[in-house]
Amino acid sequence: MTAAPVIDTVPPRARFQRRVPRWKLRLSAWLPVLTTSVILLSMFIAGQTIFGNFFTSRLISSLFLDNAYLIVLAVGMTYVILTGGIDLSVGAVVAFSGIFGAELLQTGWPAIIVIPAIVLSGSVIGALVGVLVQIFEIQAFIASLAAMFLARGLAYVVSLQSIPITDPAVIWLERTRFQIGGGWFVTPTVIIALVTVLVSVWILQYTRFGRSVYAIGGNEQSARLMGLQVAKTRIAVYIISGTCAGIAGLIFAAYTGSGYSLTGIGMELDAIAAVVIGGTILTGGSGYIIGSLFGVMVYGLIEISITYIGVDSWWTKIVVGGLLLVFVVLQRVLVARPKR
Repeated sequence: MTAAPVIDTVPPRARFQRRVPRWKLRLSAWLPVLTTSVILLSMFIAGQTIFGNFFTSRLISSLFLDNAYLIVLAVGMTYVILTGGIDLSVGAVVAFSGIFGAELLQTGWPAIIVIPAIVLSGSVIGALVGVLVQIFEIQAFIASLAAMFLARGLAYVVSLQSIPITDPAVIWLERTRFQIGGGWFVTPTVIIALVTVLVSVWILQYTRFGRSVYAIGGNEQSARLMGLQVAKTRIAVYIISGTCAGIAGLIFAAYTGSGYSLTGIGMELDAIAAVVIGGTILTGGSGYIIGSLFGVMVYGLIEISITYIGVDSWWTKIVVGGLLLVFVVLQRVLVARPKR
């Protein structure tokens, strides 16, 4: 009597992981981030070689100051993209939250109420997108596009003109400089951005919610079979994205000293570009917050480099877009071979 053949029920991915050491798998996951960090360092070296006085503490401090709002936006976008979604509403939310807060301040509301209201306005719109995506099963692209039009329209309803912000508490966020030494400085807005990064790193790497975010992006069906709360996690992810957009609206309003309904046009694309440059895969399940931070730094450094060259502002946008495309393609080429 012949024995029944043994059927290998182990998935191919599990068999691959058995053959490959754990440290190699970790290195493969971090390779996009390492690639971005190498690109960032190369840009600093090239800028120092070409221009001189480029890699300085003042320039790096200014880089963080000028892109603090984009760092926060990229953090929120990273959550969404990790689940395989997209959020096109964040740029319009920045405009609405900023002009909404400026209008409240101008009418005499105290900053202690206005600042939370600015952040909460983004959370509400993010929750709306999450409900549309999860409960009504509308594609994230369409749901966030509708929210983008809604937020932009609300900004127009508040005011078509720029509203100046003169409240001392909001101005303090941007104009206060904490000197660290050696020319280094940070502002409260930069501190807010960096705290957002650190908190998100902890959430995604060391909490059950963070593991659920990665699991949903990797394979939603498997996440459901594992008993993960897919619906709550996805809605929470869009709430986080909207909240980050509200915080970015506050930072940008403090940065410009005003609220304006036309603020943030195309800002959502800047955030997506920074996240992708930072190594997060658009299909979800792979990426790191630190990579998104490096992506924002690369993006900001490109703009600074073009300014140093002295190219016309319209050509600056064209060159920035071309260089971003080159970086993304280069990163994908470098990462694809080790993955195979």
